[in-house]
Amino acid sequence: QVQLVESGGGWVQPGGSLRLSCEVQRVAFSRSAYSWYRQAPGKERELVASITTPGGVTTYEDSVAGRFAISRDDAKDTVYLQMNTLKREDTAVYYCKLTSITSRSYWGQGTQVVVSS
Repeated sequence: QVQLVESGGGWVQPGGSLRLSCEVQRVAFSRSAYSWYRQAPGKERELVASITTPGGVTTYEDSVAGRFAISRDDAKDTVYLQMNTLKREDTAVYYCKLTSITSRSYWGQGTQVVVSS
């Protein structure tokens, strides 16, 4: 069974940085893209960043463009989200998603990010 295991969340002060990781396990099918989503309290889940595979084309939500960077390490089967210059409004649960070439989606369990002084 496919598993996406996120890590790297935590508490950070405004202006700080965090790197989220998403290890993909037990995938035996062709992949289309990896994405990071987030969901803040009382809000809908929103797309933060995505990267295609194998092409490596990246896209970002406007509020994080220039501050966040998505990348992947195929050798480690891991996707990363480097988050810099964090703001209070970045506080949310962050989820990793894998999309197959048949457009099926697989989600991780989420990791909490809290930006607060």
